[in-house]
Amino acid sequence: MSTTRPASLPIAPAQPAAAGAARPSREGAASKPSTAFRESTYLKHLFGYEILGKPALRLQRWRDEQAIRAYEPKPTDVLSPPLVCVAQMKELMTRHYLEGRYASGVKKVAWVTSGAPAEILKAFGFFLVYPENHAALCGVRRKTEEIATEAENAGFSRDLCSYARTDLGTVLSGKTPVGRLPRPDLLLCCTNICQTVLYWYRNLADLFGVPLVLIDTPFLYGEAQPHQIEYVKRQIEGIIPVAEKVAGKALDEERFESVLQHARDAADLWLEVLNRSQNRPAPMTAFDGFIHMGPIVDLRGDAVTVEYYRRMLKELDARVAQGVGAVKDERYRVLWDNLPIWYRIGGFSKLLAQHGVNVVVSTYTYAWGELAPLIDPAKPLDSMAKVYLHPILNRSPADKLRVMRRMVKEFGLDGVILHSDRSCKPYSLGQIDERELLARELGLPALLLEADHSDPRAWADEQGNARLEAFVEMMEGRG
Repeated sequence: MSTTRPASLPIAPAQPAAAGAARPSREGAASKPSTAFRESTYLKHLFGYEILGKPALRLQRWRDEQAIRAYEPKPTDVLSPPLVCVAQMKELMTRHYLEGRYASGVKKVAWVTSGAPAEILKAFGFFLVYPENHAALCGVRRKTEEIATEAENAGFSRDLCSYARTDLGTVLSGKTPVGRLPRPDLLLCCTNICQTVLYWYRNLADLFGVPLVLIDTPFLYGEAQPHQIEYVKRQIEGIIPVAEKVAGKALDEERFESVLQHARDAADLWLEVLNRSQNRPAPMTAFDGFIHMGPIVDLRGDAVTVEYYRRMLKELDARVAQGVGAVKDERYRVLWDNLPIWYRIGGFSKLLAQHGVNVVVSTYTYAWGELAPLIDPAKPLDSMAKVYLHPILNRSPADKLRVMRRMVKEFGLDGVILHSDRSCKPYSLGQIDERELLARELGLPALLLEADHSDPRAWADEQGNARLEAFVEMMEGRG
């Protein structure tokens, strides 16, 4: 584990920021803010976020909910109207990024990887930024190419993960669809999702001049051994003194336990939400799941996240009771492996629904639910060590294949789409063999779809849509 600012590793040559770019200042990080500056910062947070922002977002949520309820389906619609709770999800995520605009100087800020044990920092009161989630938002908003190009122009290779290029492009240029990201006071990186994050966060540490905590997780080829759990536990313990120094206060153990309980409850509910699609017809699609997973990532450990998924589950149960499916004429049920293709979520959902295809389950969305039983608020550090050792990307391809076989049975699947993700090589490892084994052992059509989760330059609509059409024909041919 490293808690000092390392030198930037040679992902890319050091380049000066372009004129006017929002490159972070190391000198500014070291200087102590004046009383006038602190007062100004608090006033901006009070008026921009508390007094104006939050009420405006509540009003917009109410309007969105009314619009969804008032929508009258057309005979040509292939998808049911969205869940009403999507309006609340939009409010929660927009509010999170709005608070981020005003967080610096009001709260301590930490940038963390999606697989990092962030509950500790949440217990300290840090405002958390997940650069991967922000990059996914850039993909949905079709801003990735513009922002990632800023990093590429600074010397970062296009072969790097598009999430990393988007994040670094935002840091170097200040470009973002959310207005502004708050400057970090601390960086927390865990290697349980890939090794790219190690070099990515070392570059961030060099750019911002702030402490970086690295958590190294041994790759699991089988069951986690006691020495592996202890190894990760000791590193997680090492977060505490660094966070105490940055936050200027001691860890509140009662608050820590409460955060973990909220994380456990939300993960349990999220798993129930996903499992509701075992029903026929499925009340939601995996594409819906990609959108609704925002709170379980960015707001994990918050009470509002638990409340949100309770509401979502209640709405899904009502659909199940009424026999309402997300795809109006569901005939085929499909598994999606790997990250979504963010800039094509809506298009894929409609294209497949036109053929009666519902992508009902995804290995990706399950990553934030399947480990819920490992979370034990009464044994915080031990359970966190187990949880953060076991994400799907830190387990063998054979284990992922076992997960997919189980999903085929539990969800009654007719086919599998494996997204061979140009940016996420660890997730794509073994997919050719997985496709062949699923096709041979289970007799399922299995499509290997090549793209990038966020960068549209790796995708061609005509070719990709043709492959999806051919995949549907294979399922139709099975009768």
